[in-house]
Amino acid sequence: MTDLLELAQGQQYPAGALYVVATPIGNVADITLRALHVLGAVDRIAAEDTRNSGQLLARYGIAKPLIAVHEHNERAAAARVIEHLRAGERVAYVSDAGTPGISDPGARLVDAVREAGLAVVPLPGASALTTALSVAGDWTGTFSFLGFLPTKTKQRASQLQQLAAHTQALVFYEAPHRIVETVQALADAFGGARRLLIARELTKLHEALHRCTLAEGPTWLAADANRQRGEFVLVVEGAPQAEPGAEDHDALLNILLEELPVSGAVKVAAAITGAARNTLYARALELKKD
Repeated sequence: MTDLLELAQGQQYPAGALYVVATPIGNVADITLRALHVLGAVDRIAAEDTRNSGQLLARYGIAKPLIAVHEHNERAAAARVIEHLRAGERVAYVSDAGTPGISDPGARLVDAVREAGLAVVPLPGASALTTALSVAGDWTGTFSFLGFLPTKTKQRASQLQQLAAHTQALVFYEAPHRIVETVQALADAFGGARRLLIARELTKLHEALHRCTLAEGPTWLAADANRQRGEFVLVVEGAPQAEPGAEDHDALLNILLEELPVSGAVKVAAAITGAARNTLYARALELKKD
């Protein structure tokens, strides 16, 4: 442990820099050694909720001046942080839980600090997004993170309709009082066959992981009121890749049919596209007839 702490201390931590520090999403033991070192070494700590972060820091034996930087004052508070940085101080930023800027405040602060010509240093750590994906399975090799869906029914349905053909896995965050209606909305928009991972209270005492289909999700949640408690990450399988259709190569066939007989056009099209000759031949006959 001493050697590891020495490695953390041996890193370069320039003055006048903002340190974006990930904190635990539930289990306080998930803090990294580098995070502990930096939080103990900086001059002050900007936090989404100073009361919440103050309690967390107290558990690690860290006491620092705190600055409130949350979604309602992020732009104005950034100016105050920049003043401290320009004075040569080191300032850390932490959100309530997890990695700042990932569906949490912090992104505007980072933009402001960079625009002021000052350094931003990331300290990686816990994130509900990557924690859920790590146990989802091989159907989430590529994914898109959407965060929280709109709370209004029509806006949510409209956004989901736009995502219905998206082939990457989709990752959402959701609150307990909306979890059942959100999973039902996903099933309505995407159909019931897609795989779904419901990750609840990750890293906490009542952590639960359940994999099912979208059709089964609302029923599973409704079967036990305890399943609807806590903070959720939802991972939804993407839309299936579309199979190449008979009309996919029409543009090429039309050009070739202007100069070649059907058999010649099909031969060239097959060589270019790798598509099956019988499929191309049947389509070429239809195009020629038209």
